[in-house]
Amino acid sequence: MTRPGTWGLSVFSALCGCMPAQTSLIGTPIEGYNHTSAAIHHFSVNRNGGPGIGPYGGGGKQNCCVGMPAQWSPGLKVLVEWEKDPAPHAYGSWPERRHTDEWRTRMKAHRAGYSRHSVWVEVAPYERLGVVDVHFLPCDQVAVSAVVTLPGMPGYPFGFPRRMEALSPCPVH
Repeated sequence: MTRPGTWGLSVFSALCGCMPAQTSLIGTPIEGYNHTSAAIHHFSVNRNGGPGIGPYGGGGKQNCCVGMPAQWSPGLKVLVEWEKDPAPHAYGSWPERRHTDEWRTRMKAHRAGYSRHSVWVEVAPYERLGVVDVHFLPCDQVAVSAVVTLPGMPGYPFGFPRRMEALSPCPVH
């Protein structure tokens, strides 16, 4: 005599063998580098959050995690989404006293000027999976690596300067 459900479990197990093998993903920390004068208030990689980054800042703080394959393959892409404040220091010159009703009204109008972006980015080749580094570049360009090497060290795939100025006008992409 068999127990109810045993037969169904056997059929399910057999069918699982017919499914294509999936690439296993490893939870990998996310770190950001901002090479622009704007502030990146928040960003995500494949909908997993990264830390906020001030102008010309980044590195040194990571958020957990985005699933990445242990083995890089050509065409590997991630979805990067972010919110950008093009004038992060504007409130410093406002005549309104901070945290007053007038200041909050001004801040609300300022926040309306934030821009939101979303782009699929090809991940630079890696031999060993490391931290997912997202580089925010002028003109809303983004570069992504996932190597074990730190930026500025030999073997790092990018050599972006810390401060980059936008081309005027930015190319249309």
